[in-house]
Amino acid sequence: MLVGDNMNLEDIEIKKDPVIIFMGTPEFSKPVLEGLISKYKIRAVVTQPDRPVGRNGEIRYSPIKEVALKNNILCLQPEKIKSSLQEINELEPDLIVTCAYGQILPLELLLIPKMGCINVHASLLPKLRGGAPIHHAIIDGYTETGVTIMYMAEGMDSGDIISQKKIDILESDTASTLHDKLSLVGRDLLLETLPSILDGTNSRIVQDESEVTYGFNIKREDEKIDFNKTGKKIVNQVRGLNSWPGAYCTLDGKIMKVWECYRTDEYYDQKLPGEITNIYSDGFGVKVSNGEVVFTVIQPEGKKKMRAIDFINGYNENLIGKILM
Repeated sequence: MLVGDNMNLEDIEIKKDPVIIFMGTPEFSKPVLEGLISKYKIRAVVTQPDRPVGRNGEIRYSPIKEVALKNNILCLQPEKIKSSLQEINELEPDLIVTCAYGQILPLELLLIPKMGCINVHASLLPKLRGGAPIHHAIIDGYTETGVTIMYMAEGMDSGDIISQKKIDILESDTASTLHDKLSLVGRDLLLETLPSILDGTNSRIVQDESEVTYGFNIKREDEKIDFNKTGKKIVNQVRGLNSWPGAYCTLDGKIMKVWECYRTDEYYDQKLPGEITNIYSDGFGVKVSNGEVVFTVIQPEGKKKMRAIDFINGYNENLIGKILM
């Protein structure tokens, strides 16, 4: 069921100052909320509960809560969104805007606002539905991505498309740089699109299910480097997991994260996948299925991120011939 089906917008009173509730949690959604605040009155925000962070277990607010407190906006933080349905309903929202909130929204919530719930999603739907579209856009070798403003439905990212904005993915992009670009694209696209939603003139395009791909949340197995893959796929994996959570392999039985690397045209026929092939001025080469990748920025277990050449200089053994697993 799509929220807003059979909705006659002519019967809805368009308020000069619509009651808007924003739902989001991470840094990605912060510029989106700040953009909304610059143009509209936000009645409340809903974000995830405060969580302990780091080794010391320090309680940290979400970026969205920080923005809400700074702007004196009511902030709701339910452990489960269903526990706040009545409170949200009593706020009588005209529209709910979500961006990386972090919980699946039940149908009861989607039906509360008079104009429905819209979502700011970091991909060109129906491509890359799911919780990690930015990571997967790079990992899966996409050359372009973007942001979609969409109506929310019960299915995951399956609602009707309202508007989209496309950007290129550069070879220099990482998940971190692409995250920052798309966050600003999402802010601007939402502000461009909202007037048409509020006056009922917006487009509404059903997603083509035959074109669907997924960008599910990153799992631990997605982080491990498989040296039987091509150099391009490994480089994309490293870029797509930088700056979180990081791709990794093991050396001498200890985890080593890889933050930056590049491909070469060298091919070592007699070496095994994962075998260290050569020492370069900026790092060390590793045999992969179709050639070699050079690791240039790494993070040995228990240590800080470092240049690979510094690791080489401090390593007590000959690295060439070692096998990364």
